[in-house]
Amino acid sequence: MMNSGIIIGFLSAAVIFTALMSTISSVDAVTNTEIIPLNGEIAIEKTILSLHASPDNTLPWGFVEGKIANHVSSYPVIIQIYNEDGDATHFAQTDVEEDGSYEYRFRVRNVDNGEVINIFEGDYSVKIFKVVYLAPSSNQI
Repeated sequence: MMNSGIIIGFLSAAVIFTALMSTISSVDAVTNTEIIPLNGEIAIEKTILSLHASPDNTLPWGFVEGKIANHVSSYPVIIQIYNEDGDATHFAQTDVEEDGSYEYRFRVRNVDNGEVINIFEGDYSVKIFKVVYLAPSSNQI
């Protein structure tokens, strides 16, 4: 299935690219994607990525974003984040824009009464579920 990249990183109001490159080991270059047919026309595209959140992170937000080339309207993207022990850490869903793009932001760091708390630290598995059209010549069904 044709799908453009998915980005996971930490946000800063200042220089996003520089901040991304300095605080996160980003996602693995190799992703694991599976197509699960629902009927003859649509399927769930499940992508699993790895994420490393550095203990030295200074940015407050994380995000998942991407663009789906063949998205089905009215179906949100589901995002599930699990820690290295396989325990659920964060679940969310976000709408897909008309052009197939989506973005979801979440807190990765808090400051409570002057104490810094890293909500995400270490290695995580990120599962992203998207509803897509099957190609007419697809052998996935």
